[in-house]
Amino acid sequence: MDAAQGNTNVALELYSWNAQMAGAALEQLAHLEVLLRHAVDSQLSAYVDETAKGIPWFLLPPYYTAQAESIETVRARLRKLKRETRDQIVAGLSFGFWSGWFGSKYDELWRQTLHRAFPYGSGNRKEVSALVERIRKFRNRVAHHDSLLQVDIGFEMEAVFRLASFINKDAAGWMRRVDRTSDVVAERPASTITMDTVIVPANDAWPFYQQSHAFICQAGRFFQNVTHMAFYADREVKPDIPRIKKRYDNLLWNTTEATRLQSSNVREERQLGKVMQDGLTGGLWTEGRYQVFMLSANGPDHVSIKTPLLNTRKGKSSAFVRKQRYTSIQKIRYADDVWDLL
Repeated sequence: MDAAQGNTNVALELYSWNAQMAGAALEQLAHLEVLLRHAVDSQLSAYVDETAKGIPWFLLPPYYTAQAESIETVRARLRKLKRETRDQIVAGLSFGFWSGWFGSKYDELWRQTLHRAFPYGSGNRKEVSALVERIRKFRNRVAHHDSLLQVDIGFEMEAVFRLASFINKDAAGWMRRVDRTSDVVAERPASTITMDTVIVPANDAWPFYQQSHAFICQAGRFFQNVTHMAFYADREVKPDIPRIKKRYDNLLWNTTEATRLQSSNVREERQLGKVMQDGLTGGLWTEGRYQVFMLSANGPDHVSIKTPLLNTRKGKSSAFVRKQRYTSIQKIRYADDVWDLL
């Protein structure tokens, strides 16, 4: 009802839209799950020489020991149905089971065999692990009927397609072609889309934006689906509110990658490489993996207000942004101070 601003009819439209979006997203998540489990199952089966042993890899140590509870739960259920076959057990194991093989404790297993499950990826376990974990969280949200009203669906689905492309490019291409989520996004009741701007704490981020027109933060940090970013620093919301042009998550961030990107034939990659080089040179973001927002410097969708919006309160209750807040461009345009943005 909050999203519908108390309008019962709009609330029902939103509820229906949320259900449609969940269904469309689950279709693609199901396709990915089949791809992932087949890829992992095939590699581990070959690695233990399952054909010669005559025992499924998931019933052999150390694999069985690692996830015995999950395996036995599925076996017990299938046994009651008299369907306890190898293939049925594999099909019955959850996404959490398959996503659990990419943590740091399985680094040696990755080097020995699991990297082959992703022939079109970079070969970096941490990259796959971060993608799988992000998808797992999104899948749980969808499957548990949580609200998707403020989820950046396009961003989350891009992670699904990216992981699929690491496994099988043809399958990933097919998934993109049959994907319905973008159509459902377009059908969302327009009157309910109001919180279009994220406000971030920006003592360091604001000067960096002025220099490089980008925002950097930790990989995996959740943001609602917004179009603009506002900066709060020096107890004020700054007068430039750039449009979010592109968002990258779990981005490899080092000097070698910055050099590679800056020599690319693709303009977006050259811009990203320059941002990376600026961040490394300034010392604010050392080598690692980060989330990066490429932001506008000007243009028709870039919002500017005449003066900063000040925080007029003092004392314990004066804190305005600790991690992030959401507001709308409409509120920003008519606000007298930061408290009018709430």
